Amino acid sequence: MATNTLMKTDFAFTGQKNKYTGKVREVYSLADDLLIMVATDRLSAFDVVMPRGIPFKGQILNQIATHMMRATADLVPNWITDTPDPNVAVGKKCTPYKIEMVIRGYLAGHAAREYKVGKRMICGVLMPEGMKENDKFPNPIITPATKAEQGDHDEDISEQQIISQGIVPEDEYKQLKVYTNALFARGTELAAKQGLLLVDTKYEFGKDSSGKIVLIDEIHTPDSSRYFYADGYQERQEQSLPQKQLSKEFVRQWLISNGFQGLEGQNLPVMNDDYIESVSQRYIELYEQIMGMPFEKADVGNIVQRMQHNLKEYLP
Repeated sequence: MATNTLMKTDFAFTGQKNKYTGKVREVYSLADDLLIMVATDRLSAFDVVMPRGIPFKGQILNQIATHMMRATADLVPNWITDTPDPNVAVGKKCTPYKIEMVIRGYLAGHAAREYKVGKRMICGVLMPEGMKENDKFPNPIITPATKAEQGDHDEDISEQQIISQGIVPEDEYKQLKVYTNALFARGTELAAKQGLLLVDTKYEFGKDSSGKIVLIDEIHTPDSSRYFYADGYQERQEQSLPQKQLSKEFVRQWLISNGFQGLEGQNLPVMNDDYIESVSQRYIELYEQIMGMPFEKADVGNIVQRMQHNLKEYLP
């Protein structure tokens, strides 16, 4: 029997101002700059939300992100104040910057695809000659992206464009770069303790009501980051073999092998119970590998009822 999943919520909180529905998260804005962020079990790939949820995925993402926020709070202030439920984070509302700070320690993913077709410049940053896919950069590079409105793809953008177009003031962008490098260095240390390499990731920032720059959204999760296993990395590079990685790339590869890349006219392949269960198991493995502790499944008998009960004390 398939496990219950959380595909959507429809709360009507007292003092609720609005609700934003992203591909995976649902964010409720309440009075007094209070934000309630629900991580659903929805799965998105190629900017398409799959019709079926993945058991425990929301809990996994929420708990990894919260753990990582706490593990970096000494470096950068962040938006979270508490996690009253396995799928819910509560914190302060911030005004987001309209860019994502993508940082890359290795030539992988989008950067590798650009490199393969002969490009050596990405987001105004020059990549060294003579690299092959998954090689480590001499130093991590920041390759920002504009945040897509729903349904659109994120676009590469350079530091110069961000400043000249007035998207972020120069002094604030400099601070975002300092924070991004510090977070990536800490993320790299945390990953190394678990036998992992943090390959690339993204950070999102905003400003709180006092004008302070704050880390928002999620960090260092398998949905926002790519990890390689450190063990065997060098041997695989020397033999030009694919790296063993921890991310949701395995879902993308399955979709590609079944003829789907989110392009017009393509039909989503059917995800049967066995496949859904296998994806859930992969996410649990990701959690245990990244966190270095066993995953404890929350009660999913009635997820919405559980969340309402756990959120009571936070609501007016």
